[in-house]
Amino acid sequence: MTVPTDLLPADLLLAARDGEPRAGGTDLMSRPAAGPHVDLTGLRDLPGMSGITWQPDGSAHIGALTTIADLARDARLRAAYPALALTAQALATPQIRAVATVGGNLLQRNRCRYYRNPAFTCHQNGGNSCPARAGDTLYAAVIDTGPCLAPHPSSLAMALLTYDASVQVHDRGPLPIASLYGDGSDPSRDHLLDPGELLLAIHLPPPVAGERAAYHRATGRSEAEWPLVEAVARVVLDGTRISHAAVGAGGVARVPLRLGEVEEAVLAGEPFTAAAALTAARCTPASGNAYKVTLLAGTVLEVLEQAAGTSAS
Repeated sequence: MTVPTDLLPADLLLAARDGEPRAGGTDLMSRPAAGPHVDLTGLRDLPGMSGITWQPDGSAHIGALTTIADLARDARLRAAYPALALTAQALATPQIRAVATVGGNLLQRNRCRYYRNPAFTCHQNGGNSCPARAGDTLYAAVIDTGPCLAPHPSSLAMALLTYDASVQVHDRGPLPIASLYGDGSDPSRDHLLDPGELLLAIHLPPPVAGERAAYHRATGRSEAEWPLVEAVARVVLDGTRISHAAVGAGGVARVPLRLGEVEEAVLAGEPFTAAAALTAARCTPASGNAYKVTLLAGTVLEVLEQAAGTSAS
């Protein structure tokens, strides 16, 4: 593994080699395809890519090499962007959060059992089909947006979508975070950065005064488990009326989602149950994952109630 200490040689190395960048390595080193033959470019020594910098208007600039643990324990971030901090706190295990990076979480590969099993070929590893469609769909995307059924794994991307965050890519201008992922129609990619492109930072707009937030993940066990469905909600209350709402969902589609129809219903004063139920219209379940339709609505309802302070749990 080569470990450059400047952005220019890092860019050149990544562009010239048939390899991969390595930050925390928690995803990369767990993939069968990323064996000792893969040419790695280590990123952890690159300057200026770690930490949270606060701007005069209160907005935040987060380096791509900032660890998830740093997000979770930063008191100012928790106060300004509670939905992001709550999401970071819930990820993985303390050991993984200590080394995993924000950029790595945003650009990690999916957890599909077919993609990660070297016995199968699929759209993600040079094949031309999705074995999940004729196989086990228990964990597959329930919102079908393209040929691949692997849900996108980034919880932080889901939370950042609700803040209308932007990302900084080396040699490119600021991009809306949604542009990292597109619409999910490209089955061969989990993100849309080209080989050799480096994600440098994430920028959050100035915080919204009075924000309340909640994050919830539905999992098969209580700890260290990937979510079957996850959701995050941000609300601002004006008395008993909700004046601002942003809702995101993960574990259900090829890309992290912003649930605009739920937000509109909440702002229109619809009951949370009715607003959450609108997610069913997006779903086209396969034979093994119909449970996710109900689970998605229930998870969205949970975060809305928690954020607004009406949850009984």
